[in-house]
Amino acid sequence: MSSLLDKAGTTVEADDGVWPIRRRRILDWLVNETRGERFIDNILVEMCEKLLASGVPVARATLHFRTNHPQWIGARILWKEGLTEAKINTFAYGVENTPEFLKSPVNAIHQGAEEVRKQLEDTADGDEDSFYQELRDDGLTEYVAWPVEHTFGKRHVATFSTSRPGGFTNDHIDSLRDLLPALTLVSEIRLKNIMARTLLQTYVGPHASEQILSGVTTRGSGATVGAAIMICDLRDFTAISDLWPRDDVIHLLNDYFDAMSDPIERYGGEILKFMGDGLLAIFPLSKETACHDLLQAIREGQELMAQLNQQHASNGREPLRYGVGVHVGDVMYGNIGSRRRLDFTVIGPAVNVASRLESLTKEVKRPVLLSRAFVEMAGCAEEMDSLGTFPLRGLGEPVDVFAFPEGR
Repeated sequence: MSSLLDKAGTTVEADDGVWPIRRRRILDWLVNETRGERFIDNILVEMCEKLLASGVPVARATLHFRTNHPQWIGARILWKEGLTEAKINTFAYGVENTPEFLKSPVNAIHQGAEEVRKQLEDTADGDEDSFYQELRDDGLTEYVAWPVEHTFGKRHVATFSTSRPGGFTNDHIDSLRDLLPALTLVSEIRLKNIMARTLLQTYVGPHASEQILSGVTTRGSGATVGAAIMICDLRDFTAISDLWPRDDVIHLLNDYFDAMSDPIERYGGEILKFMGDGLLAIFPLSKETACHDLLQAIREGQELMAQLNQQHASNGREPLRYGVGVHVGDVMYGNIGSRRRLDFTVIGPAVNVASRLESLTKEVKRPVLLSRAFVEMAGCAEEMDSLGTFPLRGLGEPVDVFAFPEGR
């Protein structure tokens, strides 16, 4: 027998030895019959329904996972009796330092406890914890939480609650504890799939990540697509990075990219890469409103940059300046690189034109320049200022250039 410490400090004895304590049909299902289900929340729902059918009176269950996500430190999957779908809640970074989390049973598990078990019917101990009181208010009589140990000791949490008078029996607890090794394997596979998708989306964008996950991973693989192309670059960044403290430079870049990137993604564009202080984004022409969406993204980005510059002015700093080049055409979209290191990106003459237009903004002193090809496709010539024809470095033919009207 081994000792388990619950939140209240009570020592709970658990059987050592061969797993499972008893062979049950639900274990066979969890190990052998969940291969066709991609999502762990669906598995949790079906598992709880099977527990109820087998006589284990589960009324509430949760899975708490730490995630590798740029916005969320973790997620909770919640099932309650009667629900046909689980509810998923995400938690931002910083929640782990809140008083509510620090005194929670989930934190106790993360800090090393092997079990947290709470009888909810007995309030004689004067427990006033708001979490446990919420469970009581829901009619629950007992709560138990256990660690779900993934590879390299990465610890997540599974919890179960019941509304049965008197709480769980010892046989119920044995049934639930028997699930943990199988649930660990099943959840780790799904969680790694989610993390792989999330990390790819974070670093290469949603469309490119889907291409990579679908098997487009060989050098040279890809396709030719029509797209509206946008290249943006921050001005005077070298001087800023030389003069400003490192942390201030990183903060500035993040604010700048937030201002320009959020509208791009909101209007259906895809940011393929950040290049130092610049970014490359496309709006595929498979969507009829692609050109209009790109223009709206630029306008909103300019508004957000203006707000950011107001903050800079209030802090006695110079406003941030930027250049945007816009063109439209066919691009090669796919894997390019060395044998062992690939980049999923776009290349082609259309990308070169957008890049040259972005560089031209420095000479003509207008922050946004658009090619005639884009303006005609977007049908916005009357809204723009025509600046004339310019030769662009490395390109054979000069390009008719348009700009957003000044003051707009």
